[in-house]
Amino acid sequence: MSGSRRTDSAQKWHTGERGRRAAGRRMLPRWIAIAVLVVPAACDGSSSDPRRADARSRAPLVERLAQADVAQGKRLFRQCAACHTVAPGGGDRNGPNLHGVVGRPVAAGSRRFGYTAALEAIGGTWTPERLDAWLQNPQRFAPGTSMIYAGMPNGVDRADVIAFLRQQGAAAD
Repeated sequence: MSGSRRTDSAQKWHTGERGRRAAGRRMLPRWIAIAVLVVPAACDGSSSDPRRADARSRAPLVERLAQADVAQGKRLFRQCAACHTVAPGGGDRNGPNLHGVVGRPVAAGSRRFGYTAALEAIGGTWTPERLDAWLQNPQRFAPGTSMIYAGMPNGVDRADVIAFLRQQGAAAD
């Protein structure tokens, strides 16, 4: 019978006698609430890098690319690496291999990957300007695309990723 009964402290927790209930719901421990607010701000890199200031993020792409940090682009590409590879001859995942994507025709480059009709209808080639628009909001660039990615709002981050992709080989490789 003692196994099915709550201890005094557990009973107080359950009934809210310790002040951990608000409006009939248990509140999150304070440290979780603080972590949810502080950790994303600490991880975005914006506070330590003056290049990521709002005005610089909205600068023309040519200016952002001139100051792009390839090493930062490689770090940011980790988000993309869940679905894409960049190694020469690398396989496709949920997205196509991106080696030599800059200068390559849109919706081309992998015979094995099934590009959506929405992306095929875009046509043209992947220029830095088109990659910038794509990375900012894939759904706006190609409505109906199957790429499930909310986008990269910071223009400096996008320029860094584009600089990294440029370094991964030209389309003619």
